[in-house]
Amino acid sequence: MKEKRMIKVVGIQKDNRGEENKIELVTEGTCYEKRNHLYIVYDESEISGMEGATTTLKIEEGNRVSMKRFGSTDLQMIFEEGKAFTSQYNTQFGNFGMEIFTKQLDVKLCDDTKKGSIEIHYDLWIEGLADTINELRVQLM
Repeated sequence: MKEKRMIKVVGIQKDNRGEENKIELVTEGTCYEKRNHLYIVYDESEISGMEGATTTLKIEEGNRVSMKRFGSTDLQMIFEEGKAFTSQYNTQFGNFGMEIFTKQLDVKLCDDTKKGSIEIHYDLWIEGLADTINELRVQLM
């Protein structure tokens, strides 16, 4: 059964010069379970710079989280502590190779209420665009 939830998303990105960019978004989203996985779905906004995109987080057993974003940008990222993932970042300006390396992944969700948090620390490289250190925090309220 799909449940409406308030979701707080905090993204912090640091470039190789040490400059930090922080984005906070509080929005209504949806949570549901399917095949023993928890899905969190929310719409991006102008604040995140990805207005018109929908983000889906899939929480899997074995401490693995995948993110898919559709709409104004299309991308897939898989976060698994200590592992690298390669993908494509598709934008209206072109398609770019992308690689992430997950340094830390911490999922703390209550089994009954599905409230709690997800915290991910990862390195991101996008061909010709970015080489950054990132944090993503998602809180389900």
